[in-house]
Amino acid sequence: QVQLKESGGGSVQAGGSLRLSCEVSGYTGRLGFKDWCVGWFRQAPGKERMGVGDLDPLGAHYTDSVKTRFTISKDPTKDTLYLQMNRLQPDDTAIYYCVARPGYCYLAYLESESSFNIWGQGTQVAVSA
Repeated sequence: QVQLKESGGGSVQAGGSLRLSCEVSGYTGRLGFKDWCVGWFRQAPGKERMGVGDLDPLGAHYTDSVKTRFTISKDPTKDTLYLQMNRLQPDDTAIYYCVARPGYCYLAYLESESSFNIWGQGTQVAVSA
């Protein structure tokens, strides 16, 4: 059974950077998520979960509000996913979740949390003005 565990959250001032990590256990497929769609969602206080970005062998996709500031990558030597967040803004304050599902990503996946069937427990990111 695949499990995801996020780390790297914390508090930062606006304009700062954070890097979130997602460690995967129980994965028995090709190393480096080569046959999975993996990504990140977030949930701001009082709001629904929303897609941030995802990654598959063909590339990465991002929601418009983060595409020039956030980067998703993976360590090719181990099953770890990263979310590099630069120029953080107070609106980026949220709980960030690592997500995964078998197969390639489709653009519509970021539009609904139901697209992904495997979730981490989340890590809190707080950005102050």
